[in-house]
Amino acid sequence: MKSTFLICAAALFAFAAAGPLVAQPFADPQSYPMPPATAAPQDVAYPGGPLILEVDATDTERRIVQVRETLPVAGPGPITLLYPQWLPGNHAPRGPLEKLAGLTVRAGGKVVPWMRDPVDVFAFHINVPTGVRSLDIAFQYLSPTAGDQGRVTMTPEMLNLQWNTLALYPAGYFARRVQVEASARLPQGWAYATALETQTPAAGVAGGLVRFKPVSLDVLVDSPLVAGRYARIVDLDPGAKIPVRLDIFADRPELLDANAEQLERHRELVRQSYRLFGAQHYDHYDFLLSLSDRMGGIGLEHHRSSEDGTSPTYFLDWPALAASRDLLPHEFAHSWNGKFRRPADLWTPNFNLPMRGSLLWVYEGQTQYWGQVLSARSGLLTRQEGLDALAATAALYENRTGRSWRPVEDTTDDPVVNARRPQAWTSWQRSEDYYSEGQLVWLDADTLIRSRSGGKRSLDDFARGFFGIEDGNASERPYTFDDVVAALNAVEPYDWATFLNARINEVAPRPPLDGLARGGWRLVYTDAPTAYFKSAEAGHKLVDLTYSIGLALGQNTDIAGVQWDGPAFKAGLTVGGKLIAVNGIAYDADRLKEAITAAKAGGPLSLLVKTGDHYRTADITYRGGLRYPRLERIEGTPDLLSAIYAPRK
Repeated sequence: MKSTFLICAAALFAFAAAGPLVAQPFADPQSYPMPPATAAPQDVAYPGGPLILEVDATDTERRIVQVRETLPVAGPGPITLLYPQWLPGNHAPRGPLEKLAGLTVRAGGKVVPWMRDPVDVFAFHINVPTGVRSLDIAFQYLSPTAGDQGRVTMTPEMLNLQWNTLALYPAGYFARRVQVEASARLPQGWAYATALETQTPAAGVAGGLVRFKPVSLDVLVDSPLVAGRYARIVDLDPGAKIPVRLDIFADRPELLDANAEQLERHRELVRQSYRLFGAQHYDHYDFLLSLSDRMGGIGLEHHRSSEDGTSPTYFLDWPALAASRDLLPHEFAHSWNGKFRRPADLWTPNFNLPMRGSLLWVYEGQTQYWGQVLSARSGLLTRQEGLDALAATAALYENRTGRSWRPVEDTTDDPVVNARRPQAWTSWQRSEDYYSEGQLVWLDADTLIRSRSGGKRSLDDFARGFFGIEDGNASERPYTFDDVVAALNAVEPYDWATFLNARINEVAPRPPLDGLARGGWRLVYTDAPTAYFKSAEAGHKLVDLTYSIGLALGQNTDIAGVQWDGPAFKAGLTVGGKLIAVNGIAYDADRLKEAITAAKAGGPLSLLVKTGDHYRTADITYRGGLRYPRLERIEGTPDLLSAIYAPRK
């Protein structure tokens, strides 16, 4: 310390001897010119013709996609290219910009310099030279090669092209006013599916090259492509004027083996959706279903398609995977709620202006509701599985301690705030609860309408009147909170503004379970899990003891969840630890459950836990036994839940 002080003091004396200290800039500011401001989007056509986008996705081993663009330009001067940042369905700025590499821009064969905006890093500024009529742009999209880099979208067996990851587009124009002519070179012999339409056969498929008809940029981004070595295309609405297809891609050919009954339930999903909404807002629809444990799972809505990535044994292990069977109904319902009709503050003119999610409890919450309802009505879930799924949701929010400080509305910011990163205390922090707590709010509304109208009206009438308007129109129809309230009042006059504000905008420690009671059921806990609960445990690779000792265990005995203020919490357990032993004997799931049961009669419940390099014994104080949620009928009340889940004729 002393020697350092002497050195510093000597340095100060040297500066003093040289003269007074004067602040000097590091460099002349003129040598660092500020980039031009990015032009605000205008609702005018981009001049000069379509952007030509050529994608080569044949390098599935290294998972590198080569991208080439030809962009017509009007003349010399500054132009800004944007990489899509705010992505529909993500509700957040999740454009994978870090995976863009090797960017070069040329004009007439000569390199044209580009400069990334120092503040808006998704913007690239270019000064177009005199005499240039088009820019040739090239880069690579480096698809993740491992799960910790992001969702894997390419494997040796299949791939998922999302056009927003593969295109730079000109600033200053609405996305719907920029035309794109896209093509994709795919591995030889692979099948593909997309909502995009190919050009005429002469210009269509040749040597793995697929050329698509020109579309606007917003339609292109809304029309992803899935391709693979093993595929099966199923017509879900035979003979219909508007085709609906189930496009199945799998890691292995035997995984495509859906039986006739399973396919009929998917066809019934289409029929039940039409009976619910009463209109179609697309000229064809494709379920892009990928069955893989090599390519990352996904559930992402689009207007004329959906990306549905789930367990490779979706068909083969049908009884055991009940918890995954509401994926397609949820994403299909989004074609009406979220794509055709979408919250006004989620609509933006391009993909680089911020979206706002204030009505996600309608966009996602009501879609979550309809996804569960349509699952039961179509037979994708049995009536009992539908009730058991609802019990699991009700239990989650009966025990969501964060409801005591944070309203549902605030969770609509979670896609931006947390971006689905792991959390230590989800039950206290909350995480995108507008989905499933929103589902309970809409069940409350549905049963209230049915009760007040004597069964003459229901939320089905809202769906038809709000989402089923303008049959055949594929244009977006934004909505506001007042629009939702007005549409509910048109079905059943009531103070819906107060109803929704109390459940969405206010802190509400009491769980929103009125819809269960009004529907003729109550939430109870028993010592045996339902088949649906076990399916959810298996799907998430969990041993879920949340409603007993407040603990969930993942793979390798890792502690995956701790209920805030529950018994495990009070014993000092945290996510990230590892359970080693139960009452002095090596851990296994059955041994832990037996100890929880024995503790009811006063037996010990002592857990040896390893956190990092530290071992400790945690004595759990709990005498409640095993507790798993299920629904129980309230005798003497109308069974509205069964009526809601019954198929429509």
